[in-house]
Amino acid sequence: MHLSRVGISKLCFLLSLVFCAFLLLLIPGLQPPRRQGDLPQPLPQGKTGWVQGGSVNQQPLKPNVLQLIRAAAPGPDTEGGLDMKEWPVGLLQTVDKRSERAEVLGRNLSAYDPDKRDSSAYSRSTSRQGLPVKEPLKQEDIFIAVKTTRKYHKSRLDLLFQTWISRAKKETFIFTDGEDKELREKAGNQMINTNCSAAHTRQALCCKMSVEYDKFIESGKKWFCHVDDDNYVNLASLMRLLSSYSHTQDVYLGRPSLDHPIEAAERVKSDGSISVKFWFATGGAGFCISRGLALKMSPWASLGNFISTAEKIRLPDDCTIGYIIEALLEVKMIHSRLFHSHLENLQRLPIDTVLSQVTLSYGGFESHRNVVSIGGIFSLVEDPSRFKTVHCLLYSDTNWCSSKRRP
Repeated sequence: MHLSRVGISKLCFLLSLVFCAFLLLLIPGLQPPRRQGDLPQPLPQGKTGWVQGGSVNQQPLKPNVLQLIRAAAPGPDTEGGLDMKEWPVGLLQTVDKRSERAEVLGRNLSAYDPDKRDSSAYSRSTSRQGLPVKEPLKQEDIFIAVKTTRKYHKSRLDLLFQTWISRAKKETFIFTDGEDKELREKAGNQMINTNCSAAHTRQALCCKMSVEYDKFIESGKKWFCHVDDDNYVNLASLMRLLSSYSHTQDVYLGRPSLDHPIEAAERVKSDGSISVKFWFATGGAGFCISRGLALKMSPWASLGNFISTAEKIRLPDDCTIGYIIEALLEVKMIHSRLFHSHLENLQRLPIDTVLSQVTLSYGGFESHRNVVSIGGIFSLVEDPSRFKTVHCLLYSDTNWCSSKRRP
């Protein structure tokens, strides 16, 4: 009797196992067929390519990307080119088309949407360069500081007032070292007597830059652009360049006068026993700083702190700007070939790119006249700086330009 019960129990156990196995085989057949949309989809792959002459090898550019490239380029087909660091890393990079034959590197172009300007994906931090954010910009959003000295009020400033300043009177502020009744009548309250020394020393230059910085912060404008009294500012090119970025980003645009970073003893973060390397934009070519970055400079630049910072590292004004931004704030300068000073050979600038530059200059170079090689209605004797010629080509409706053309 006992054996028969044990046998029955074993038989029931085996039957239950067989039944469970049968159910497991039936379960997949009872499920509804899977739709194609439910299948796992492959992750989208970023498309890359080299942009040359407005097209990408192996794939067409989206229209919005083409518009972006054309808007960024100073000429109709990027003629004249932007510097290789003009665009932050990750989108577009370009070099001067004439001097080094432009090649624009596009990365992940299909992922860029210019309409998503407020997205955090396109913001920039001090540690990582973000994508350019094209924002609406008015000329009145720019604070243009012209550094000069009393002895050049007549010989240099008169030319600027006759040319580009006439198109940007409200945006241009003259920083000088002495009172001048005639200049005051022209510039009004936008002539700022810094009361700094007229000497061309480190201390005097930093004194003026300190006042420039404070006046910009006080103005509430979006962009601070510094130029010298021997610079011509192409306002349209400047607007086009700055509108490629957001004023809330950390943007430091300019052209270095050296082909390598400068090295200085670190006396702000340490006792000077270590050195620091950084790039700086030469003031002679002009440079621009966004308001977002300028506000971060405040501990070392506002209310006279700029002068003390410069004294610690014992460098002039433009070097101190670069030191604060690159060494202290760790924000990289965006190198641009669109800014020009008298320190370079301006005659080498291709004629068909002259009207696309942001700043121009003039001066002497190896005992020869150093000016851009551009022809026009004025002879070299009538217009030794070539600023009048450039201005008339940009603004043909200027009265004295049209009167010059009349027989």
